Amino acid sequence: MRISMLIPLFVLAVAPADAQSVRAGIEAWQKGDASAAVAIWRPLADKGDVDAAFNLGQAYRLGKGVPVDMGQALNWLERAARKGHVDAQATLGLLLFQNGNRVSGMRWLKAAADAGEPRALLLYGTALFNGDGVTEDPVTGYAYVSRAAAQGLAPAKGTLADMDAAMPLVQRQKGVALAKAMAEDRKTAAALKTTAPKIAPAKAPVPKIALPAPTPAVTASTGTWRVQLGAFGQRKSAEALFARIGGRVSGAQAYYVPVGAIVRLQAGPFASRAAAAAGCARLAPQPCFPVEAR
Repeated sequence: MRISMLIPLFVLAVAPADAQSVRAGIEAWQKGDASAAVAIWRPLADKGDVDAAFNLGQAYRLGKGVPVDMGQALNWLERAARKGHVDAQATLGLLLFQNGNRVSGMRWLKAAADAGEPRALLLYGTALFNGDGVTEDPVTGYAYVSRAAAQGLAPAKGTLADMDAAMPLVQRQKGVALAKAMAEDRKTAAALKTTAPKIAPAKAPVPKIALPAPTPAVTASTGTWRVQLGAFGQRKSAEALFARIGGRVSGAQAYYVPVGAIVRLQAGPFASRAAAAAGCARLAPQPCFPVEAR
């Protein structure tokens, strides 16, 4: 049984505690002045501020204050991700995965998951279970998803229930034991950071804010490309998902592709891989990726 990767796209912009000007950019964003926010963040991002770089990447992804430019979005997100920005790693990983670069996408999602980011834990764990972009490993996948569910992430709880139905007890027990070991390792690392000498006093944190997800409709045409929206143990589950989101893809039809005991839900057709990838990007928060009909 294949588990569907159903999780929202990452849309959080973070204001750091040590950069009042980044906070000012967020305040401008919250007031609806995205152009002013971008003007504040850009020079900071150029100087290496990871939070400003992440915010700038999100602005390019959403087309707020700047034209939509996925190349620029990925560039700024990667700059932040390479410096350890967990939200940037998670966002970059999902965008790369959705656009067909599964290997690089999984690498960044794993980095965020190993840092304890719950949505990355769910995505990477589901990928391990399914063997999407990584070697199939249901036990380790179960451990990652268990950790996400333990943090209260609702989609993770649903995915864990699907895994419970698909995996034998002995594998689930191994997964639970592995999840506990992973959590203990995280606690030990956190304790070492807490007890290490402080060079400067910590400043008060600034809350995260949510950027609105893009909502424009996607139009299907003719061609050999489709978008894959998930894989399900029962066709009725695939039909229910398409009933919820199919209206967002003007002119698209659903394809229910049987593969062994599972049913893959695809929608289309699209004229090219690029058109299908653009459809995936605009269908957020529904994860999907382009596939060519055979």
